[in-house]
Amino acid sequence: MHDLTEGPIHKHILQLAAPIAAGMFFQTLYVLVDLYFVATLGDSAIAGVGAAGNVQFVVMALTQILGAGTMALISHAVGHKDREDANLIFNQSLLLAALCAVVTIVGGYALVGLYMGTLGADQASTEAGIEYLHWFLPGLALQFALVAMGSALRGTGIAKPTMIVQVATVVLNVILAPVLIVGWLTGRPLGVAGAGLASSISIAVGVVLMWLYFARQEKYVGFDRGMFRPRIAAWGRILRIGLPPGGEFALMFVYIGVIYWVSRDFGPAAQAGFGIGSRVMQAIFLPAMAIAFAVGPVAGQNFGAGNAKRVRASFRSAAWIGSAIMVMLTLFCQWRPEVPIRVFTDDVAVIVVGAQFLRMVSWNFVASSLIFTCSGMFQALGNTIPGVLSSATRLVTFVVPAVWLSGWQDFELFHLWLLSVASVALQALFSLWLLKGESRRRLDALTVDLPG
Repeated sequence: MHDLTEGPIHKHILQLAAPIAAGMFFQTLYVLVDLYFVATLGDSAIAGVGAAGNVQFVVMALTQILGAGTMALISHAVGHKDREDANLIFNQSLLLAALCAVVTIVGGYALVGLYMGTLGADQASTEAGIEYLHWFLPGLALQFALVAMGSALRGTGIAKPTMIVQVATVVLNVILAPVLIVGWLTGRPLGVAGAGLASSISIAVGVVLMWLYFARQEKYVGFDRGMFRPRIAAWGRILRIGLPPGGEFALMFVYIGVIYWVSRDFGPAAQAGFGIGSRVMQAIFLPAMAIAFAVGPVAGQNFGAGNAKRVRASFRSAAWIGSAIMVMLTLFCQWRPEVPIRVFTDDVAVIVVGAQFLRMVSWNFVASSLIFTCSGMFQALGNTIPGVLSSATRLVTFVVPAVWLSGWQDFELFHLWLLSVASVALQALFSLWLLKGESRRRLDALTVDLPG
């Protein structure tokens, strides 16, 4: 356990964010590695896997429910010096992880055909997406166990073990992907099915490694059979904090689904360009997301300890650090947005769409960083409803106008990216306003306001 209630706040944030960012980067490589080798199969395969990969946002929504609630409650327990409650939340989160895994497997196989039939640009891309998901769904289901264990560690102020496991699983995926997708060494290429299978095997190994760490190394929270029977009250506590952040990711699934639906009339090349561009954008967002993930336990432990001044200082530090990083990444995407796209394809039409997408949405980067930081603070304060309210504004500012614009005779994808920039900027302003109100209500009620 790492006590975050004392010492320089910016140092705590950076020390937590570094391994979190590294772990998230390698985690993102799952899809990027698959995309790299799938790109050799053609535009339809890229478009199909890209659309299918959007299902990750549904799973991320469910894992965020589990992860946000677990991290927040354990960080509060650490701040209160209540180890028993931290252990209760950890073990109950594992039970919820098992339940979510079952829902993912059953629901995924039942709905994959309907989902891809709705978003596929053509028959080939639809079939590629279905095949990929059939083999990737087991890996998606196993993500819940990884998130439960990783979030518990993050709540106690520890991030390195999770990062090490994520790196190891991605290295394994990098080895398996060419073997299974294009048939290196074996001479038996599995195509998009191999991409899904490589990821599923790698994630399964990651679950085993995390289990071994908790069984042999972790001392503050751990497996306890006495706490491993369902405790509905504990589930309610986790879900009350976790459900709104899960809603945020579910809404993200809706937004990206709308983009795929609107762009399908432009053909597989356009969807492939957006698919690659959006995956690159996710990788670019990792530093800001890591800062947001780090501010949660730092502010959360101080909130649990009753130190309002350090909670407020946590937000200021995270906001400045995240914004500074994203300014530099914005400049890069304004300068050479085509560079990361060319890593995955040499198709000119795909590169043009992907580069245009990155150049436009890069104006969102600072605003997105502030949104992520606000979400981390809402989790730390134990009330995540404002976060999902902020995300829901884009139903009005993006989804409705996007559907309307798609009916224009002169509609171009450029209009869609411009609309996205405006909607994210408005969301950032709304998030900051909501956080100001929530901080006033939550922090003014604390009985302790120690000098920071």
